[in-house]
Amino acid sequence: MARLLLPLPFAAAAAASASSSLHLAASRLRLPAVSVARREGLFGGRAVGGAVRAPARLARRGLCAGAEPGGSAGTAVSQEEALEWAKKDRRRLLHVVYRVGDLDKTIKFYTECLGMKLLRKRDIPEERYTNAFLGYGPEDSHFVVELTYNYGVESYDIGTGFGHFGIAVDDVAKTVDLIKAKGGTVTREPGPVKGGKSVIAFIEDPDGYKFELIERGPTPEPLCQVMLRVGDLDRAINFYEKAFGMELLRKRDNPEYKYTIAMMGYGPEDKSAVLELTYNYGVKEYDKGNAYAQIAISTDDVYKTAEVIRLNGGQITREPGPLPGINTKITACTDPDGWKTVFVDNIDFLKELEERALLKVSTLNLVQQEFFL
Repeated sequence: MARLLLPLPFAAAAAASASSSLHLAASRLRLPAVSVARREGLFGGRAVGGAVRAPARLARRGLCAGAEPGGSAGTAVSQEEALEWAKKDRRRLLHVVYRVGDLDKTIKFYTECLGMKLLRKRDIPEERYTNAFLGYGPEDSHFVVELTYNYGVESYDIGTGFGHFGIAVDDVAKTVDLIKAKGGTVTREPGPVKGGKSVIAFIEDPDGYKFELIERGPTPEPLCQVMLRVGDLDRAINFYEKAFGMELLRKRDNPEYKYTIAMMGYGPEDKSAVLELTYNYGVKEYDKGNAYAQIAISTDDVYKTAEVIRLNGGQITREPGPLPGINTKITACTDPDGWKTVFVDNIDFLKELEERALLKVSTLNLVQQEFFL
């Protein structure tokens, strides 16, 4: 194995490359830049040290804005101004988190059958779990999966609330044949969707998570959907529009099969990952099990995000602020149906990716030094 190690000059070049590529990551977010002047206008206030202070005339309208990093409240803004800010905040789906019973087996299935790449893997022995990030492109520009393996836990209850993940492929039939050849489980053979023309199929991964394969032309975001079931579709749409700043991309009722879906997201379905909310007639509650965890979404300000969520009926399960040890600012919440979402600071997220890339190269440097001593 030692002969496969890279010489020190190459490792140094790799470090420079990793640093420069991550410094350019903001331009790869596919999100519009927001100038200081524009950010001032979003809440009708002025920027002070990067935070936006609302004018005093808004102090009694019910929403704290411009909270400082310590979590102290600023002045207040109206619900209309909060909605405007949520719509203009730079957001995208970052990753979806769920638990698996055999990490290596799942990684093998995703890479060999679904064509994903293993982006990184981290073991946290002191907390007895391991994460693996997989997807179809780098984390700074693509929606990816974050698999969690808890030491000694071999199975989980998926429940009835989680639906499926969606993957866009060029040829559904060929993909299904490959999955069958690898021993995968196909739960719906390729064919037109009920009531439509799109060709789809359904498969299951080793842990029983369902994936919908959607026949679609080339797309920048192959991992394109997360489907969750809700008990009140109109309530859910209202929440995701106002609290999360998402757009209702389309809504389709299927009375013949007694369900309605709503596609929500921050961009068109063929170019970005979206959330598919499903309402089954007469079903108000679902068992969420303990397998599916949450979706992570980017934001320019976790403090304002938390306040907007509160204003629109969401429950904050983790107050906004930096994570111990890595200083990435996040906030977490649940929607009216109890589905969890984590919001992550845009700049901190990119810094975290950069630090991890540089740490990986630094480790490589140490190995090279020991090899050539």
